[in-house]
Amino acid sequence: MTDLLIKLFVKNKDDVQNQHVRSSYATLSGITGIIANFLLFVGKLTIGILSASVSIIADAFNNIGDAGSSVVTLVGYRLSGKHADKEHPLGHGRLEYITAFIVDVLIIFVGVELFKTSVEKIIEPGETAISTVTLVFLGVAIFVKLWLFLFYRKIAKRINSQAIKGASFDSISDVVATTLVMLSALLSRFADVNIDGYAGILVAAFIFYTGVKAAKETIDLLLGGSPDKEILKKISEFVKRYPDVIGIHDVMVHDYGPGRQIISFHAEVSAKSDFSYVHDVIDNIERDFQKEYGYLVTIHLDPIVVDDEKVSEMYGFVKATVKEVDENFSIHDFRMTYGGNHINLIFDLLIPVDSKYGDEEAANAVEEKIKSMRPECNCVIKAEHPYV
Repeated sequence: MTDLLIKLFVKNKDDVQNQHVRSSYATLSGITGIIANFLLFVGKLTIGILSASVSIIADAFNNIGDAGSSVVTLVGYRLSGKHADKEHPLGHGRLEYITAFIVDVLIIFVGVELFKTSVEKIIEPGETAISTVTLVFLGVAIFVKLWLFLFYRKIAKRINSQAIKGASFDSISDVVATTLVMLSALLSRFADVNIDGYAGILVAAFIFYTGVKAAKETIDLLLGGSPDKEILKKISEFVKRYPDVIGIHDVMVHDYGPGRQIISFHAEVSAKSDFSYVHDVIDNIERDFQKEYGYLVTIHLDPIVVDDEKVSEMYGFVKATVKEVDENFSIHDFRMTYGGNHINLIFDLLIPVDSKYGDEEAANAVEEKIKSMRPECNCVIKAEHPYV
């Protein structure tokens, strides 16, 4: 069913880097969500009122909240798809994350409201009149929500959409919620046991947890959280195709919305390489990576000495000494110069963001350790933190 809808309503469905194609996917998911959730709302509200079940009525409003979320997601995609302009040269892609956060907040709000209603039902329980039609409709609702979960998940993966991924989380939470409501209805119908309010509380707790979890993921994207490990793996594996590059460091990934990642890193090359040649190699990496993955890449060239025995020996010494100070420390951009009766060791010291050492404290500790073992060495250390 999902593949059929995609085939009918998304042109050039495989060109997911194209913003118009992404917008078509978002439109399809949004309209499908609006129609399905509105129909579920009308049906559940009707049977909820007829059966006097607070959990069914609450579940109905959960669905109308989902329909509203689909509207927000649809509008968000329309806005995020706007072309870059003078004020926003990197586009409007982060608007998608903002709309995803609004969806998450709506999920949390539904959970809170459902909890309140359920507590009231426990305090003042009333009679419920569950019919066969009620049970059948709840079964259909579970099936529809399960299909929506699979539908949203497939589209979210295809276009890497956090907003639609959030909708899939919401749909699977609705499957659990409606299942609990149905269990409550079955007990009321066949065992004369009224747990309507308690079922509502369980549903509310699950919906609330789902919303908070999704909101945290979206906030991380807006604040600039750690990049996806898959992106880092892509970068590492891609650069390995170019033998002139010895290694990379200082990797940074800037996220301006799905399909709008800007990547920068330092590439280490032999100091004896022809400058024009390695510059061309770096240009090729930037161009080829963007062509293959769609990410804009900027690479800084770092020449390093690779065939000087003294430099290699001193590099190994400094690397091991740094590990003695803290096994989580590392170095890069190592250079060595001679100053008459002393040796200058120049390098960057990479300190984890959660280290017990401050920048200056770490640099001083490393310098003291090196000097205690090699008094002739003078250290020029730049302390920094990783961005991945």
